[in-house]
Amino acid sequence: MSRPDSTLQSAADPSRYAASDLSPLLSPVVAAESAATWDAGPEVPAVPDELRPPAAAPVRERVAALHRRHLLRERRAQEFVADTMNARKGLPIADNHQVVRFIGRLLGDHRLLVVVVVVANALAATAGLLVPRLLGNLVDSTVADVEAGRVDAALAGANTAALVVAGLVVVQSLFTFAAKISSTVLGQNVLAAAREFIVRAILRLPLSRVESASSGDLVTRVTRDVGTMSESVRWALPESIIASITVVLTLVAMVSNSLVLSLPSIVLMTLALFQVRRYLKRAPKGYLTEGGTYSRINTTLTETVEGARTVEALGLGEQRLRRGDDDIEVSGQAERYTMTLRNLLFVVMDIAFSMPRVLVLLFGAIGYAQGWATLGQLTTAILYAEALWGPFDMLVHTVDRVQVGIASTTRLLGIATVPPDREAGSDRPLGRDLVGHDLRYAYRPGHDVLHGIDLDLRTGERLAIVGPSGSGKSTLGRLLSGIHGPRTGSVAVGGVELTALPLDVLRTEVALVTQEHHVFIGSVRDNVVLAREGSSDEQVRAALGAVDALEWVDRLPEGIDTRIGSGQQVLTPGRAQQIALARLILADPHTIVLDEATSLIDPRTARHLEGSMNALLTGRTVVAIAHRLHTAHDADRIAVVIDGRVAELGSHDELVARDGEYAALWRAWTS
Repeated sequence: MSRPDSTLQSAADPSRYAASDLSPLLSPVVAAESAATWDAGPEVPAVPDELRPPAAAPVRERVAALHRRHLLRERRAQEFVADTMNARKGLPIADNHQVVRFIGRLLGDHRLLVVVVVVANALAATAGLLVPRLLGNLVDSTVADVEAGRVDAALAGANTAALVVAGLVVVQSLFTFAAKISSTVLGQNVLAAAREFIVRAILRLPLSRVESASSGDLVTRVTRDVGTMSESVRWALPESIIASITVVLTLVAMVSNSLVLSLPSIVLMTLALFQVRRYLKRAPKGYLTEGGTYSRINTTLTETVEGARTVEALGLGEQRLRRGDDDIEVSGQAERYTMTLRNLLFVVMDIAFSMPRVLVLLFGAIGYAQGWATLGQLTTAILYAEALWGPFDMLVHTVDRVQVGIASTTRLLGIATVPPDREAGSDRPLGRDLVGHDLRYAYRPGHDVLHGIDLDLRTGERLAIVGPSGSGKSTLGRLLSGIHGPRTGSVAVGGVELTALPLDVLRTEVALVTQEHHVFIGSVRDNVVLAREGSSDEQVRAALGAVDALEWVDRLPEGIDTRIGSGQQVLTPGRAQQIALARLILADPHTIVLDEATSLIDPRTARHLEGSMNALLTGRTVVAIAHRLHTAHDADRIAVVIDGRVAELGSHDELVARDGEYAALWRAWTS
């Protein structure tokens, strides 16, 4: 493949790329159309000018502009969440009620631990709150004893109080230790249950919905969102319980000491709660938008990396770089919104945290001078005010982290809200014939990629599907294997619609192997027996031998027991694909759809592999979607798919003699 003079040139002039620049089968017109698909017309700025601060303006105007930008970011967050909640494609997000029910169910499954956490923290807080009260009483009694000349009694009282305080500190430490242990266990158990739920939800996702979603969104949800949820469940949730209990008990203790001296803390805390409420009302949408921008960044990056050759061939480097910069700028605006919300919250909290100490001391001095407050009450009130705002500050901080976690949990639970794309029936196939009738399919409404295809596959037949890229070959393969349901028409095996079969039954009837593959962490045996649990070593070795993999597997350090996957023995793409084919052999379906399943293996090995599989595939119906035409040469029939239609159907010799589309492809392949 020849390379354009510059890989960073715009696709605005796609005619500069000749057919030879892209593919021996790609005409200049098609090359131009391919590059032009990236031209979406006049560019709309990713971030409107209204979100940019004025270059030079008076302070008053800059403050007003800052407020306008904040309101605009708020509106953008609301619009993003509304659009995502009602998304028909991609992955949705859950609503707040679903999150509350989910957390309630998790905590309800661990009621005993929740009770232990609450009781242990309540006892620890109570023990700690007795100390200020005891010290306040000590001050009053000491003042009274000194004024009465009972110095020895004052010293004895101080010694007794010191021993009691030491005992309370020890008791508080024990209860705190028990509370920390129980809250840690609760957090880890809830986290484990939450992760298991999310994994099950992901595994239940219909493949058609996964493919309609951006890869970056799914990756972000199962990485960043899972990590954020984990932090909230493991740390923020238990800490918020601890802080809440401490705050409530401290307020009770303050009121019991002196109602008047507790008023500054109660009033300022109440005023702070208005800002907390305002924050809680807006923060979820902000954090959801923030998470959505991370998905957008990952999507663009993934697409650019995976399509690096296309980007280079069409000179789209600058466009992809601009799109990445735009994504980062959009994400920055989303983060500015949540940062502003946090700053407004923390400013109010700092004021509410500092003022009570001053006001309690002021009220206490007035009260002592007027005779309605004692030095002991004033001492206790000051100590309680100090003790209150630490847990209250921690409560606000954990609430902030919980909000981030709730936003991530909302995105994760959105996966569980995706409805199934099929409903299994009770009918079972009465034969092995696979019949497709009037097959139409659209990834976007009103844009069919298949147009009324009819195929009747005879049992044991080998059908090759060929055609140019983008003609609908892989889509047809997914319909024939039951991955997608057709928009119109039907695909039935033995008289039963594929999408009406339970998945475990469907995969014993029809299986799909694509050029995409995955090696799981585990032994070679573990990876192969995924297709059929309980298979013996002999069956595993036979399956590996059928795909020409047994020789190199036996050379591994521990043979079929060698661990492979991430961080283990590294497999080449070709060997990983052989493992995927071995799974197929072990699954033993009667109909197999191969979507360029040997594309990652070098041509000579692929040819040998396909030859060795022939004997094993005898008696099975095979649909081979091929880009190597020697596969089509060996097939019983060949379907040439052009623009979503079967343009030609027949054997190799028949189609070559017809001198049509297939004959042109064959000549280009063999020339």
